[in-house]
Amino acid sequence: MRHIISILLQNEAGALSRVASLFSTRGYNIESLNVAPTEHPEVSRLTLVTIGSDQVISQINKQLLKLVDVVNLADMTLGDHIERELALVKLRVPPAEAGRVQSLAAEKGIRVLDDSLDSYTLEITGTGSQIDDFIDRAMGVGEILSVVRSGPLAIARGRQVLSGAF
Repeated sequence: MRHIISILLQNEAGALSRVASLFSTRGYNIESLNVAPTEHPEVSRLTLVTIGSDQVISQINKQLLKLVDVVNLADMTLGDHIERELALVKLRVPPAEAGRVQSLAAEKGIRVLDDSLDSYTLEITGTGSQIDDFIDRAMGVGEILSVVRSGPLAIARGRQVLSGAF
């Protein structure tokens, strides 16, 4: 099963490397990984997506919590959460299809970042499946030149917050 693990990590040199090493030495795969600062400058949030049985993920989480740099973590997929991903898609579009790209973007709430003579760069925010669906539809309008995806980010619904001692 796919799991999104949100990790509060001390913002120090080597912290990310130690997390990645834990995965690689045990043969676990990381599907996507995002790291960014939080509201506390000394702490970063690492959002990691991996696949494994509930037992394997539980073991991963226990091992992560043993790392000195890990402040706290939560498996977001175990609770009610909001999940979003960002994608930048560059399409080569024949001039005759420019109107279709514009209407598809407007219909889906997608931002057009660049509309050069023969290509469009679009910004899409949504769930992974929404982005996949858009990419499938876009292939019928033009040639996909490049796709850059952030991987999922997640936050718990309601008042629940992942926090640690700061």
